[in-house]
Amino acid sequence: MAAKDTVKRNKTAIQETLATDRMFILNKVYEKKLITQREYNNLKSINKENDEGHVIELVDKIINKGEDYCQIFLNLLQTDESIKATFPGLQLNDTSVLPLPVQASSPLSGDLLEDNRRKGEPYELKSQPVGLCLIINNENFMDNTTRSGTEKDAQSLAEVFGWLGFRVLMCKDQTKDQMEQTLTDFASLSGLTELQVPSIQEWSGSTFTAPQTVLIKHSDAFICCILSHGKKDAVLGIDKEPLNIKQITRTFKGTKQSALTSKPKVFLIQACQGGERQPGVLLTDLQTDDGGSPTVPEDADILVAYATVEDHVSFRHPTNGSWFIQSVCQQLKEHCPRGEDIGSILCYVNNDVSEKEACRLPGAAKQMPKVTHTLRKKLVLWPHHKSY
Repeated sequence: MAAKDTVKRNKTAIQETLATDRMFILNKVYEKKLITQREYNNLKSINKENDEGHVIELVDKIINKGEDYCQIFLNLLQTDESIKATFPGLQLNDTSVLPLPVQASSPLSGDLLEDNRRKGEPYELKSQPVGLCLIINNENFMDNTTRSGTEKDAQSLAEVFGWLGFRVLMCKDQTKDQMEQTLTDFASLSGLTELQVPSIQEWSGSTFTAPQTVLIKHSDAFICCILSHGKKDAVLGIDKEPLNIKQITRTFKGTKQSALTSKPKVFLIQACQGGERQPGVLLTDLQTDDGGSPTVPEDADILVAYATVEDHVSFRHPTNGSWFIQSVCQQLKEHCPRGEDIGSILCYVNNDVSEKEACRLPGAAKQMPKVTHTLRKKLVLWPHHKSY
């Protein structure tokens, strides 16, 4: 029987027994490098009502890491003398066909085992704050039109990424040239820098205010959220001039000088990608936004999530915000505490948005988000106790 299946079959017995000394088993698992330092810290500090709740989180995390980790975990439970002495009542069923404990000649031993772990581990996010989250929020356009509801999106993004440990900064109502300059300034940060961006604001935990400090630096990840009108392959400045999305991501390509080379960069684009509806009539009160090597490729480590596929509009409620951004925030809140990676979470977003109806006639007006990426590892974001 596969090790993963064996852990699942014995899950209740494992959890109930190990809960009698949860810190002992947590330290043992950490010593064996079955969890990272970050995972150890989060498991140690999560808010659970009882000890078994902590062990449930630990076992679920090992199961999610796959067959190799489950095998090592089972071998640890069956062969470690201190574990057997601490948990004498631990009895596992269906282990008779499991391979013997890993030996020096095993393909899972030594350097190969360590290499296997490295491949399965997510991006390392050790810094505090985890990184910068930049929101470009275009609400008031030069033709006197307004993107009502975008303030709700900006606040929701600030709340969730502050909760995930990012320093959140916002620039409002920028022309195409101003957006381009802002993105260039952020991409060029190589150390602690006094960023000269007009009217930049910072999330304080409850509202946007003047920055707590004008000194800004990149950390272990970068999030860029652009809320605006758009057209195919582009977002619009408040002057209705287009900035190509490919140009935006290329601004952050890896270089020897860039502080973000080999680090994850996520772009959330809330904008239409054309004027077509999928299909659509009678839209009631919804508006649209149609206005492992020593080197890595320079285009690596980028994820772009679009509110909609090419040629189509995206929907935004004038009070409640856009379908896409509100779903992103809700799914992050729900799934990040479970240790799920952002790629998987955005699949939930795709499904959630695809089920919404923009017309009283079912199926008449739909929206389908789209995700493209060159990430080399899983990007797992964890809640933090404070917002930066």
